Amino acid sequence: MEFRDLKKQYLMLKKEIDASIQNVLTNTNFISGKQVFELEEKLADYVGVKHCITCANGTDALQLSLMAWGIGMGDAVFVPDFTFFASAEVISLMGASPVFVDVRKDTFNIDTEKLRKSIQQVIEEKQFVPKAIVAVDLFGQPAEYDKIKEIANEFHLFVLEDGAQGFGGEISGKKACSFGQISTTSFFPAKPLGCYGDGGAVFTDNDEWADLIASFRIHGKGSFKYDNVRIGMNSRLDTLQAAILLQKLYAFKEYELDNVNNVAEMYTERLREIVEVPVILDGYLSSWAQYTIRLTNGEERNGLQKYLVEKGIPSMIYYPKPLHKQAAFASCVDHELEDQYQSATELCEKVLSLPMHPYMTEDNVRVVTDSVKEFLNR
Repeated sequence: MEFRDLKKQYLMLKKEIDASIQNVLTNTNFISGKQVFELEEKLADYVGVKHCITCANGTDALQLSLMAWGIGMGDAVFVPDFTFFASAEVISLMGASPVFVDVRKDTFNIDTEKLRKSIQQVIEEKQFVPKAIVAVDLFGQPAEYDKIKEIANEFHLFVLEDGAQGFGGEISGKKACSFGQISTTSFFPAKPLGCYGDGGAVFTDNDEWADLIASFRIHGKGSFKYDNVRIGMNSRLDTLQAAILLQKLYAFKEYELDNVNNVAEMYTERLREIVEVPVILDGYLSSWAQYTIRLTNGEERNGLQKYLVEKGIPSMIYYPKPLHKQAAFASCVDHELEDQYQSATELCEKVLSLPMHPYMTEDNVRVVTDSVKEFLNR
């Protein structure tokens, strides 16, 4: 059994993907080929925003967004404590200070009440100036953007949606990657919409920011290739990856998103009585980057993972360590305030992600859930 079955997906789309790759090879348009611009148009249309600017990876997408806002030294940027390292890494790369905020145990996303308190605390301490919120759509479910935007407006902060795991998710029919003033996603192979390498994209309705990001991603390009009007970076999406994503985007829209939600429903129906299953808020749709359960404690979680290995079932721990405990952020954290991160710390000890992808069958789900039940009933 595969954790995320990219092999089966490829076999399903082999004819279309192979033809798209061959077209790029035949025309030798490897950088900034027409497929890149076609993909950007289709992605912007799907998400429902004016601009999509593709780039080399999801981390660059986040950094490019902060660059467009001029985030830097002396600025505070608020980010959930329970997420992948990159969500906060880019803040430090820009010279700003990441401020870690605890999350909800049930949705895994940023706790908006604790976010408000964190902002107020930074204002009172007067060491940094609050500038932005990075809200992460963890495991596929969008964060609570109605509340986040209300807080952001109150304190005059930018909102950056990290939709690396959330592409395809919705709130009341509105698509993920449209909730931030700038939003981003990742096309890492295991993401809801993944390519065959690294890739990312930035989304916004703001013309000025879109132009800046388009420039920053190509060495601060001005009117032509050798006109460099600002310091930028080298972060282009390869034409090959764009060609692959065009085929995979069609499958994602046509049936993959529906399929993963059906798999999630089967998981939840079979597991809700024996473990803590993911909670999807009313009016929300998840794209199910992961299906993550919560066990009673670390010993039970680790025991279950070992048991699943014996059964030939892969699982993953996302994430074994909260950001505030990462050595790279040691200088950013007051460990006397450890109780501020209670939920994130607890989740790191209890979570386990089960196999999840659009091509799982009911029999696959039954094998996984029966094994979970067998272990917990021993």
